[in-house]
Amino acid sequence: NMAITTLFGLIGFPLGHSFSKRYFTEKFEQIGLGNSHAYTQFEIPSIDEFPALLKTAGIRGFNVTIPYKQQIIPFLDEIDPAAARIGAVNTIKVLSDGRTRGYNTDYFGFQQTLKDWSAFGDFKTRNALVLGQGGAAKAVIAAIEDLGIPVIKVSRQASTGIVSYEDLPLLMDTIGLIVNTTPLGMHPHEASCPAIPYANLTSQHYLYDIVYNPLETTFLKKGIECGAGGVHTGIQMLYGQADKAWEIIQEVDAMGGMTKAVESGWAKLKIEA
Repeated sequence: NMAITTLFGLIGFPLGHSFSKRYFTEKFEQIGLGNSHAYTQFEIPSIDEFPALLKTAGIRGFNVTIPYKQQIIPFLDEIDPAAARIGAVNTIKVLSDGRTRGYNTDYFGFQQTLKDWSAFGDFKTRNALVLGQGGAAKAVIAAIEDLGIPVIKVSRQASTGIVSYEDLPLLMDTIGLIVNTTPLGMHPHEASCPAIPYANLTSQHYLYDIVYNPLETTFLKKGIECGAGGVHTGIQMLYGQADKAWEIIQEVDAMGGMTKAVESGWAKLKIEA
């Protein structure tokens, strides 16, 4: 299509069916940009190929997935403070002068879902427990701490600043929010779940799973069965981080706002949603 003037892409390896590609392609159609905007997948076997991608005609931004969220950082001109703290980038804006700026939209997407959750007022006065040690955990921890909620980190092995699963029964009274960032319970291993003391759950505990396939994980099911105050699935975070990515790469550098055509389409979409 000769009319494509604006291109976005996903960087990763390997790449299968991508949520990002579907999300952005649908977004372009919905706001009338389907003829000028496109989204493509850059399946690169090495991050060293990134500089060449920047020469792609019309490229305005990228999403970054496994295994390059950390490896991409030295290649970027600027990095958002939250992304710098987390040490991972999943969205890159290509500025009009060709410079690149990295963001972590998992941070924003997750934080927004917490603020929107009706239970926020209940659990924000207690500690949050974060299960897992990966890149997603770092984004979740930063987002929670920046809301003023103290975080207890848990891993299979206790170490400085990290408790073990065995330590949890004694801590449950102090905890409100419990977030699973591990892949336990994700398809095709639906039966697995993190080894928290489910028997100690009460109505003061709120469980959040960032896994979204399946939507209701064993972790959340057991939480409900054991009398937790409420549960939250991962699908809103998935959409929230994508919405934030779209917002970032749509901003016009100098004005810090969207172009008028995009703005009116975006406002219309928000109303319809």
